[in-house]
Amino acid sequence: MKLKDLDFEISFLEGVLKHRPNYIDALAPLAEAYTRRGLFEKGLEIDKRLAFLCKDDPIVHYNLACSYVLSGFTAKALSALKKAARLGFTDLGHLQKDPDLKPLRDYPLFQRWLLTVSKKMKA
Repeated sequence: MKLKDLDFEISFLEGVLKHRPNYIDALAPLAEAYTRRGLFEKGLEIDKRLAFLCKDDPIVHYNLACSYVLSGFTAKALSALKKAARLGFTDLGHLQKDPDLKPLRDYPLFQRWLLTVSKKMKA
């Protein structure tokens, strides 16, 4: 997507949210658009809001983990991933390939947690 198109999408979604601040169907794509635009802190703020609004959604918490990693918050990212797993996120293959989570893969606590979760899922 061209930057001009991405900026238009962001502007449109921000406009929608001025009228309906907790409209999840606008918040989720806005967080993704911010991230694609490299506005990681803005994406993180939206993902935190989504996690508050959608407390039981494993994908929302997975995306929050990605935003934390991209913003440099490794420990918080792992906490969000753990919550996503507790809520039902099971796609470990995607987790191990997701480029957003690459910095987390070298984090020893993440490696230990992933090994534990993998063993539980195979059992």
